[in-house]
Amino acid sequence: MLKRTVIGLFAVTAALVGGVVVPSAFADNGGSAEGKAHAAAVTITYDDSQAPEYVDAITQAIQIWNDSVNNVEITHVAEGQQAEVSFESFDGWPQAELGPIMPGGHGTIWYGKEAVDDGYDLVRIAAHEFGHSLGLPDMKPGPCESLMSGSTGGVDCKNATPNAEEIAQVEENYAGGGAAAKKQQHAQPVVIGWLDE
Repeated sequence: MLKRTVIGLFAVTAALVGGVVVPSAFADNGGSAEGKAHAAAVTITYDDSQAPEYVDAITQAIQIWNDSVNNVEITHVAEGQQAEVSFESFDGWPQAELGPIMPGGHGTIWYGKEAVDDGYDLVRIAAHEFGHSLGLPDMKPGPCESLMSGSTGGVDCKNATPNAEEIAQVEENYAGGGAAAKKQQHAQPVVIGWLDE
C-alpha cells in the first residue's frame, strides 16, 4: 500500500512538473546503458584518404578515442566534404598540429613512415597523433601507459589507449560544446613531432 502511494505521488508530481527526469546514463541512448551517448558531443570529422596505407590503424585509433571519451565524437568525413582533421602520409617522423580542433577548424596529422620503419606500433602512432588534434601535448619522457609519451614509451609499446588523465583533459577540452577549447585555440598551428621532447 505504501509502495503504491509513493509511486502514485511520484506520477502526480511528474505530471504537474511536466515530465520525468531520466538518469544521464540512459538519456539519449534509447534507454540502454550500453554504448556511449554522444548526443551532446562536439562532432569532428577526419579524412584518411591521403594516408591509404594506414587506414586500418587510423580506423582502430579513432574507435579507441570514441570508446574513451563522451564530449567529442569523431566520424569519417562524408565524401565531398572538408574534414576538420586530415591524415597525410609523410616520409619523416609523425607529427600533428596541436588542437583542440573544433568544428569548422582544420588540423593536419602527418603519419610518418620513419617511425613505422623503426617498428613503432601503427595504431599507437595514429592514436597518439590524434591526441594532439584533441588538444593533448606530448608527455615526454613517459611510460608506455601514457599514450602521449609517444616514442619514449619504447618501440615495443603497443598501448594505443589514453590513460585517465589524458581522457579527463580531452573531456575538459570539449565540455559544454567545446567552449573552453574555443578559448584556447592557437592563432598559428603548433606542430608537435613524435620525437620532440
